[in-house]
Amino acid sequence: MNYEKTALSYTEIILQLKSRGLLFQNESHALQELKSISYFRIASYLKYYETDTNNHKYKDGSYFEDALYHYYFDKELRCLLFEATQAIEISFRSKIIHHISLKHSGFWILDKSLCKCPKLHLDNLQTIERELKRSKEDFILEYYNKYDFPHIPPCWKTLEVTSFGTISKLYLNLNDSKVKKLIARELSLPQHEVLESWIKAIVLIRNYVAHHSRIWNRRFSFSPKLHALKLQGKWIKELSHNKSKLYNLLCCIIYLLDNIQPNNNFRTKLNQLLTKYDKINLYSMGFPNKWKEEDLWIETNN
Repeated sequence: MNYEKTALSYTEIILQLKSRGLLFQNESHALQELKSISYFRIASYLKYYETDTNNHKYKDGSYFEDALYHYYFDKELRCLLFEATQAIEISFRSKIIHHISLKHSGFWILDKSLCKCPKLHLDNLQTIERELKRSKEDFILEYYNKYDFPHIPPCWKTLEVTSFGTISKLYLNLNDSKVKKLIARELSLPQHEVLESWIKAIVLIRNYVAHHSRIWNRRFSFSPKLHALKLQGKWIKELSHNKSKLYNLLCCIIYLLDNIQPNNNFRTKLNQLLTKYDKINLYSMGFPNKWKEEDLWIETNN
């Protein structure tokens, strides 16, 4: 089948949506929003109001502004998550640089004998080499201007320009379970397998946030390991009814932040956001009914 749909003007988009049963409180404002956001970004929120997904017919009483409401909630949620995941990324990066370098030298990245999977080691190294070539950081350029060997800078320089995803793969592929467990324990997690799982899930949500993708009501393709965990810090008694939704991930983020930055205000800001957008269906994001009663979610005066 050939794709034969043609581009529509903003006015034509509104007319098409109206023909499908969508209502508008203010068409002039809707037109301005379409100019700023684009239709297909809003369409990912509109689809939840469809009663006929093939023909894109909307449920009775559905408004364009309903989708905008969720879009702006999601936008503010992404900002909070960006700040939180950034703090976790920087802390995780710092611990890997410090502990593994002390034990295995600053060039442990090059040592294939430290890796569980030779192919993943090669893939990671090739990715790191590409990232180094793209880098314009002074400390990277300084190394290459001064040294010929080894062919990459020590990890305290290299891993500062390496992506979060690549760093998580380095940790995953490392065969030294003792140093991996040491890093996990510094984050108040019992085993490195738990940290591997949590970091993998946080990298995933970090990528969605970085690309301005929808977080609200998303089903995530990977879920962190949470079952039967006994943790030192505040934690939850009840897991989400849907492990692929956001709630469990938020719990992991809060737990790690409480360890990294004990006086963080992420929990407070998130509660304020949920109060501001009180029409958001939290159940569809995986929140259990009594989530506010969980120790992890109870705010304390710092």
